[in-house]
Amino acid sequence: MLKTEICNLLSIKYPLIQGAMAWIAGGRLAGAVSSAGALGVIGAGSADTTWITKEIDIARKTTDRPFAVNLMLTSPYIEEVVELVIKERIPVVTTGGGNPGRYMEKLKNAGIKVIPVVASVALARRLSRLGADALIVEGTESGGHIGEMTTMTLVPMVVDAVDVPVIAAGGIADGRGIAAALALGAEGVQVGTRFICSPECDVHPSYQQKVLKARDRDTVVCGTATGHPVRAIRNKFTREYLTRERMGTSKEELEELGKGRYPAAAVEGKIDDGSILAGQVCGLISEVQPAGEIISGIIKDTLSVIRRLGDKECLE
Repeated sequence: MLKTEICNLLSIKYPLIQGAMAWIAGGRLAGAVSSAGALGVIGAGSADTTWITKEIDIARKTTDRPFAVNLMLTSPYIEEVVELVIKERIPVVTTGGGNPGRYMEKLKNAGIKVIPVVASVALARRLSRLGADALIVEGTESGGHIGEMTTMTLVPMVVDAVDVPVIAAGGIADGRGIAAALALGAEGVQVGTRFICSPECDVHPSYQQKVLKARDRDTVVCGTATGHPVRAIRNKFTREYLTRERMGTSKEELEELGKGRYPAAAVEGKIDDGSILAGQVCGLISEVQPAGEIISGIIKDTLSVIRRLGDKECLE
């Protein structure tokens, strides 16, 4: 068995949380992940409460295990979504896109565990003081919106700085990644990109194929000039965007250029002109597998790695 403090905190079998990928991480994926013993997460993104309610219903029809909803704090519907998760008695929320401090008391008073995503030690300390139950510490290897520090350096710094459990994210797709995160002091991991290549993920097949075909250097970071960098797989759109960025195109024009590009790729399958958000671990993914198989395989590999390390001659 692989059991840590996170398992007890979230009432899950394995210390693994599914990444909250907006547009594509819905109730089917969250339910499948939770059924397999991890924590499934519905990625609310900027969706309205009608869509989120539908996905919650789907997850509940799929599993009787706990699952979470991710609150994107920049959503125009964030106030309504907070009220919805309280009404629906969702046991856990993860948060992204800023500081959830203004909602922390309301959520915790409703018995909801709050786990923000952080990309710096300073924010980790602040949210820990505000009452976060745990922290998802995300390195720059991850897909989508990113910070500057790597998982390897950021996770142990946050572990040393706070007293709440740390969940490592960014660059983790197999058992070696989990074993490394545990060695860094994390109590669990968040895995996102790996679940893109599962049949339960509500993503266009062409998007999945781009992830499967990607290799070690096939992701790039766009949007640094806007202050909101994202990691995506190279394609016609990223080449155009990076060219415009190097030319000194204004922040407003760059934001307009990138508007709607992610759903265009993820939902409509426009893999040339859309933004294919994915992490650097794409190069480790070679097949589409059911979410349950992904989780069982990752946990089996993790235990194998830990046992192998215990047998190393250097430890004798």
